[in-house]
Amino acid sequence: MRVEFTKYQGLGNDFILIDNRRQAQPCLTPQQAVQLCDRHFGIGGDGVIFALPAEGQTHYTMRIYNSDGSEPEMCGNGIRCLARFLADLEGHSPQIPLTYQIHTLAGTITPSLQADGLVQVNMGSPYLRPQDIPTTLGADSETVINQPLSVGGQSWLVTCVSMGNPHCITFVEDLEAIDWQILGPQFEHHPAFPQRINTEFIQVIRPDYLKMRVWERGAGSTLACGTGACAVLVAGVLTSKSESSATIELPGGLLKIHWEGGQNPVYMTGPAEKVFSGTLEL
Repeated sequence: MRVEFTKYQGLGNDFILIDNRRQAQPCLTPQQAVQLCDRHFGIGGDGVIFALPAEGQTHYTMRIYNSDGSEPEMCGNGIRCLARFLADLEGHSPQIPLTYQIHTLAGTITPSLQADGLVQVNMGSPYLRPQDIPTTLGADSETVINQPLSVGGQSWLVTCVSMGNPHCITFVEDLEAIDWQILGPQFEHHPAFPQRINTEFIQVIRPDYLKMRVWERGAGSTLACGTGACAVLVAGVLTSKSESSATIELPGGLLKIHWEGGQNPVYMTGPAEKVFSGTLEL
């Protein structure tokens, strides 16, 4: 089988994009995605994203396999890359603003390509109820805010948010003082999170500037996580550590996140860039 692909990256979070618009199911298996994401024996990437035909009142459908073969509900950096990929497939000028309605397993997401080259995404409203995340923490309450959780032999105050996929956020005094790459897998597989969890460790530089390290469910340590940055801003507002608009510093670069609270949507703005294209023989 011959498959054409294009690799894109958003803040170093890199993906293999495949034009899958002629059939409703991904043309590759999760096992093939694992092989392609291998950075020594494959193309290398944090995941494989498929552009599929529309469902309902949308333009296209997004599916993604992580580098371990698991399938997340959504990916913030990934959907920015998908929007750029679709615009390139359709031959749109990058200077002309363009908006897509994308069906995902987390619902309809709306990315907009801006004239400055950045992509702004309406990520929808955050989910805060424990059963919607899901987590067994805060079972008797409506939210999980500053709840104690024992991981790695110590107690952490965590706030849990779903942006269509689950996130656990903990604020720390100094990111350099914790071994978050060791702690990340322990959070991910903690029994309090029945579907595993993405974990963000956050240092507040200023209320409008947060420094973030992420351990992604199914991908491990990555340079950036768009849904994670959105969840971090929500957690920052809920714990009064952040303003409603803030810059999130990730190892791969900066994202701008905005949330007015309540049922208002979260907006994420950041880059998405083409790296190279090629053809696979499978």
